[in-house]
Amino acid sequence: MIIDCHAHVSAPAELWAYKATLLASRGTHGRGGVKVSDDEIRLAANKAETWPKGHLDYIRDHGTDMQLVSPRPFHMMHSEKPARIIDWYTQECNDIIHRQMKLFPGTFTGIAGLPQVAGAPIAHVLPELERCINELGFAGCLLNPDPFENGVDEAPPLGDSYWYPLYEKLCELDVPAHIHATGSRSERVPYSLHFVNEETIAVVGLVNSSVFKDFPDLKVVVSHGGGAAPYQFGRFEAPSIRRGTGNRFSDGFAKLYFDTVLYTEEALRLLIKTAGVDRCLFGTECPGVGSAVDPKTGRSFDDVKTMIEGLDWLSADDRGKIFEGNARKVFRLPAA
Repeated sequence: MIIDCHAHVSAPAELWAYKATLLASRGTHGRGGVKVSDDEIRLAANKAETWPKGHLDYIRDHGTDMQLVSPRPFHMMHSEKPARIIDWYTQECNDIIHRQMKLFPGTFTGIAGLPQVAGAPIAHVLPELERCINELGFAGCLLNPDPFENGVDEAPPLGDSYWYPLYEKLCELDVPAHIHATGSRSERVPYSLHFVNEETIAVVGLVNSSVFKDFPDLKVVVSHGGGAAPYQFGRFEAPSIRRGTGNRFSDGFAKLYFDTVLYTEEALRLLIKTAGVDRCLFGTECPGVGSAVDPKTGRSFDDVKTMIEGLDWLSADDRGKIFEGNARKVFRLPAA
């Protein structure tokens, strides 16, 4: 079975219109809501819009059996004001994902968006996290390490005690956080580059902290292969040895999980060899940024399964862990 741990919802246009209305009114018109039928949700799950094919066509063609689906991160608007529009929009996103789960049982499993409000205590997100896990049956959540969205202010690193109430709740619920930044307010750093930067910062912030000593049961998955961390591994390992504390960067790195949302075979090889088979979860973010067709191969860049199958140094057991076993363990997914 192929489980894709990193995908984002293909929603009816009414969800994006709802967001636009909240931003235009700043919530002064009240909460409102996204009023769509089940048929409209079904249609959105397989309507070709930004990409040449629909969502369900892509996962069928790529051989995916199940996707863990979350809100589209660049839409999450964590830096906007007032806080209520972030709460309302996040809840509507999660509700659409839950309805997709029911309409396509076994195909989609929810990963909660958190209503992170820039500058607010992280405890603000806990009621929605609990609702999604306990009532909607979601398997984890996205965690944005920069709710200021590359603005003037900076969020504390993920090793800071600011985040501890969330870590405590994640351990209590026994679900993972999947690190994924949201939008970028900078024209110099578009959101896709911001993702990579924040994932790298997140890895370093977690590894160079006491988080995993304080929360030994915490499970963290890092998007897009860990950003630049595997590529720059030696740069982080060397100073950790030079400090002479006995705490090597590689020891903390080994406590993290990484998805395979990387669109070249060379990058996948580097990630798997650096992190190890047991720490890599199959992911494609399909349909998404990688859904363009590579003229050299005739396949879309996000056809990651084919690239992993082409790594002949992986055993059948290795591929089984990456494609299915690791996701079942980390996200506590029931056996097939």
